[in-house]
Amino acid sequence: MHRLSRRRLLLAVMAGCCGAGNLSATAATQNRGARADPKRVLQFPRDHGSHPGFRIEWWYITGWLQAQAARELGFQITFFRARPQLLPGNPSAFNPEQIIIAHAAVADPAQGKLTHSQKAVRAVFGLAGAAENDTKIWLDDWQLSRHGSAYESRIEAQELTLNLRMSATKPLLLQGANGYSRKGPGADAASHYYSVPHLQVSGELRTSGASRTVSGNAWLDHEWSSAYLPETAAGWDWIGINLDDGGALMAFQMRQGNTQQPLWAAAKLREASGKNRVYAADAILFTALRLWQSPRTGTRYPVSFRVTIGPLEIELEPLMDDQENDTRQTTGAVYWEGAVRALSKGKRIGSGYLELTGYDRPLKL
Repeated sequence: MHRLSRRRLLLAVMAGCCGAGNLSATAATQNRGARADPKRVLQFPRDHGSHPGFRIEWWYITGWLQAQAARELGFQITFFRARPQLLPGNPSAFNPEQIIIAHAAVADPAQGKLTHSQKAVRAVFGLAGAAENDTKIWLDDWQLSRHGSAYESRIEAQELTLNLRMSATKPLLLQGANGYSRKGPGADAASHYYSVPHLQVSGELRTSGASRTVSGNAWLDHEWSSAYLPETAAGWDWIGINLDDGGALMAFQMRQGNTQQPLWAAAKLREASGKNRVYAADAILFTALRLWQSPRTGTRYPVSFRVTIGPLEIELEPLMDDQENDTRQTTGAVYWEGAVRALSKGKRIGSGYLELTGYDRPLKL
């Protein structure tokens, strides 16, 4: 199976684990699953919950933590829900309507590479599931839930433990046009998508047998779709940045197969005043500044960027270069997902995460 990332790996799981066959992103989803609707008005708290009529969905939290002596760390917690193709005529309780997948990772420069763990379970017999009325996802003893304006997550694994409370300090941010996010020139690739930037984090982290009290800030993405990528897309670059002045920036570009040239791009900037600015593809430019090659897979990733969005220009520098996430045990997926600093004229103006996919080969299922 090809190396994918969070927004494609769910389709890979559905294909690889549930006999979906060898399908392109659009062909696999055109006639299956609910479609993102530009006229739909998101309703909360209902839309904090799961949307089982859609084929893919994720709750994705990334952030920066500080431990003792102001030591900076990055972390990622992701829960995925996938709706596989049901096997017709199969009454077995093991024929699941949903699959739950979870990934967790910590970026510590002292370690030099990610510490990570992963799980995948069919949503049967109560072993895993995702509530529809609000955020509550569980997979064995891994959990993410929302309580009022705060999220709580517990990850218990041999490699790491995360026990975090993440409190909202800013309103949620509807991406795209009121939560409807186009992913390509045609209307066939789209999602419903919102973010919760500037989550205030506190809790406990354990890696390498050592427990530490941590605090910091994070970003949550919640997105659901039945047709995510344009058929000709090779992959994408995505950023979610908490700006130090209280603003927030999300931007992504889809890249064309083989040429790796931009196919589609979109961005939204929430200014410190609370005013939102939406930018179309012609106002967005990602310029790679530096490449890093994985010693394990040989893949070359542009881990440093200059990103121009309208009048705003920032440079992104990673907390550490080796933030390649190997999730082949659960999905066959390998991708780069890393903590980055946002700089303007050499001065730090924010922090967040950068995601890079499709750099080893065009993403195909």
